[in-house]
Amino acid sequence: MTKSLVIVESPAKAQTISRFLGKDYKVVASYGHVRDLPSSADEIPAKYKSESWSTLAVDVDNGFNPIYVIPKVSKKRITELKKELKEADELILATDEDREGESISWHLLETLKPTIPVKRIAFHEITKEAIEAALASPRNVNQDLVRAQECRRVLDRLYGYSLSPLLWKKVRPKLSAGRVQSVAVRLVVEREEERKAFQVAKYWSIEAALRSNEIDFPASLISFDGKRPADGKDFDDKTGALKTDVIEKNNVFHILEEDAQRLAHDLHENLPWLAAGVEQKKIRQRPAPPFITSTLQQAASSILNMPPRITMQIAQRLYEGIDLGSGDREGLITYMRTDSFTLSEKALKECGSFISQNYGADYHFGPRRYVTKAKNAQEAHEAIRPTHISLTRTPEVLKPYLEKEEWALYRLIWNRTLASQMSDAELLKTAIDFKASLNGKTAVLRSNGSVVSFDGYLKIADVQQKDTELPPIQEGQRVGRGEEISLVKIEHKEHQTQPPSRYTEASLIQRLEEEGIGRPSTYAPTITTIQQRGYVQRIGKALAPTFLAVAVNSMLRKHFTEYVDLSFTARMEDALDDISNGRQDSTDFLSAFYRGNGKFGHGLIPQIETEFPKIEYPTIPLGCDPESGDPVMVRIGKTSPYIQKGNGGNDNTAPVPNTINFEEMTLEKALALLEHKAKFNEAIGKHPDTGENIYAQIGPYGPYVQLGEVTEDNKKPKRASLPKGLPLEDITLETAVRLLSLPRELGVHPDNGEMITASIGRFGPYVKCGNDFRSLGKDDDVYTVELARALELLAQPKRSRRQTKTVLKKLGEHPESKKPIELCDGRYGPFVSDGEVNASIPKTTDPESVTLEQAVELIENAPKKKRSTRKKTTAKSAAKKTTTKKKSAAKKTTAKKSTTKKSTRKKASSTEESALDETEATEAKTTTKKTVKRKTPKQ
Repeated sequence: MTKSLVIVESPAKAQTISRFLGKDYKVVASYGHVRDLPSSADEIPAKYKSESWSTLAVDVDNGFNPIYVIPKVSKKRITELKKELKEADELILATDEDREGESISWHLLETLKPTIPVKRIAFHEITKEAIEAALASPRNVNQDLVRAQECRRVLDRLYGYSLSPLLWKKVRPKLSAGRVQSVAVRLVVEREEERKAFQVAKYWSIEAALRSNEIDFPASLISFDGKRPADGKDFDDKTGALKTDVIEKNNVFHILEEDAQRLAHDLHENLPWLAAGVEQKKIRQRPAPPFITSTLQQAASSILNMPPRITMQIAQRLYEGIDLGSGDREGLITYMRTDSFTLSEKALKECGSFISQNYGADYHFGPRRYVTKAKNAQEAHEAIRPTHISLTRTPEVLKPYLEKEEWALYRLIWNRTLASQMSDAELLKTAIDFKASLNGKTAVLRSNGSVVSFDGYLKIADVQQKDTELPPIQEGQRVGRGEEISLVKIEHKEHQTQPPSRYTEASLIQRLEEEGIGRPSTYAPTITTIQQRGYVQRIGKALAPTFLAVAVNSMLRKHFTEYVDLSFTARMEDALDDISNGRQDSTDFLSAFYRGNGKFGHGLIPQIETEFPKIEYPTIPLGCDPESGDPVMVRIGKTSPYIQKGNGGNDNTAPVPNTINFEEMTLEKALALLEHKAKFNEAIGKHPDTGENIYAQIGPYGPYVQLGEVTEDNKKPKRASLPKGLPLEDITLETAVRLLSLPRELGVHPDNGEMITASIGRFGPYVKCGNDFRSLGKDDDVYTVELARALELLAQPKRSRRQTKTVLKKLGEHPESKKPIELCDGRYGPFVSDGEVNASIPKTTDPESVTLEQAVELIENAPKKKRSTRKKTTAKSAAKKTTTKKKSAAKKTTAKKSTTKKSTRKKASSTEESALDETEATEAKTTTKKTVKRKTPKQ
């Protein structure tokens, strides 16, 4: 009999911990949560389906009790854990030490119902010393933490399941609202609104280039007649004029272009200037504290260009353990979900010793202890740091054992931890003022320099300090022709104020943290969710709101102001923290939120009942047409946004191309889109074979040509995207006919009998046979390529145009096929793969928690591709089949030509490229007689 059964969340963590325990312990994984609220109506137990609150799975009439179910993917694991439990005489719960981990332990107890003694142990690093210390001081499951996590889960369910249906009815189906998600979207939208309302102001500066002792250095005008020149901070963002308080103080003057030209000329002609003051001062620059979750995500995003979600996945691997060879597996960093800056005494001692021995005694003057800023830092007890600070754990030593991204993140954590314990950097800053007399008024120009006199922590900092050296200059020295200091040139430079920068993933996390919204475990999922739901798009590194986000945010701000208010959301976070510390009753809190009692507003349900009848379809007004006076607006649409003038109708609507974002959309641009559509509403000609009209249009995903009109019988006319570089204005009837001739049928493949076609897709022209694609060569013409050339291309190995997936974790081998199974991140989200079958990870499942067993089950349940069951063919039989197929194809072709225009339209309408449908991958769909629903492409 096993003496002690230890349960952790993941197999990687189990594998690492088992190294430190003897044969009397067996370590197994729960694979994350074993119970949760139902994720769909099918999972709701039958006995609750008649209840009015059944869709919430929360009994709002009886203490807000949640209805938990065991997900299908966890049932097999529960059976295995119960079997293991029968062989043990002690259960040790060793899940993570935050609220989430405490909740998992509680759910395990509720599900397994052990009759043997139970211990709860917690640790913030997976090392032998930490595990032994935890075993020596076990405790009970912390019910306050459990209640806090349960309350947070219920709160999010009440918020999302109550507000999201309003979005479905008033905006678009399948939208979602979330307690933290909606506030994050509001921040992104309001920043974009600030940018859109921003008024640019222009101002000029005077810049001089000086030289002394063969050193070139700059000087800038800082004062003229006792007033300083205005710069960017002095102008009002909304008016572009000087701020009122700046004008009232009367100590700033706005240099216009004429003033700048005159000043630069007068300064050049009124030499010499005098060095009137030389000031030097030493300053100390302190290191940043060690990483917490939010600052790690920010640093990884800005320095490594690593998204928060990927950062946390890699940090999870570093925490759970990396194989360092010879079976030496150990966690390399402490727990990565924390808002505490504290370092343990052991870590402080190791840092001090390492710094003194490797950098010198001057680089360490005793331990630094940082004060945690968070109001209630309780998600973990220590900052993120390496588990050991020693020569055997340096980034250079571990580099051969780590993946590239693992090494980069570990190095970032290593450097920040050491730097936080190193001496201050010492800088010598110098300011030299030069005075010039201009018609009785004094102009002052200043040169600033900075030199690192002692690098201190900068020795290993990720961002290095740059020196700006100034030559040795004494007061009274002159600037002029033939002087020790010469004027190389002087010029006036134009500047203009800049709108506030868009949020990046890093800066949005920083803002959420500053406002007290969310907690370490929620930042990365929030950033991922608002992008996956179509509210936010990335433009480079920046986050910009979509038209959908602007419309939804407008509706929520108008009708549910407090529920997307920053301070209101922060107060809810504080209340949840109070619950975790036993200072707040969770039922009272949920009742106040849901039904209202003053502190948390009027209550969500009363607010919905009051506001729902008032909600109108949200639009984004742009102004009025100056000619007709009709209002012009952006409407969201079922699938994509469009422009509408007045009451709409075919002549008063136009799709918004996805190349235009909210900030760029103006009344003028909207009217231009309407005018452009009206210009091309007339047919460019008739198809020579069918006699149908051909139109050239712009859709949400780019320009295209269309055969025939949209009618009740022909809802999806055949369309073809224009190749890149071909403007819509240049399209001719001949070109349109050629485009609409695609895809061309070249003939059947001699081996599998499938039709080979040629067409143009997102990445250029290609040939296709079944699900097999090959790009055409630069000398190939999609309109003339023949079957022989297509067969030659299809016989070549497939080459990837770009990396379509990122391997996040190797989960192990498939128990039957022995194929390696990987956790990957693809264009359409996280998935697992055995190299042949890809299976998407459900949105309700955290990708970080997916285990080998879950991956196997997902792959087994994934829709399988139809595999050919045909017997292998010999060259002779292949030739015979080819002849038969060609005859059959010829008969079909003859039959096609004899069909009516109506059947032609029905048949030819399914080839639409990426310009017409955003879910399409690199290929166009094949032509079929029946209308087939599009499926999201597999990764």
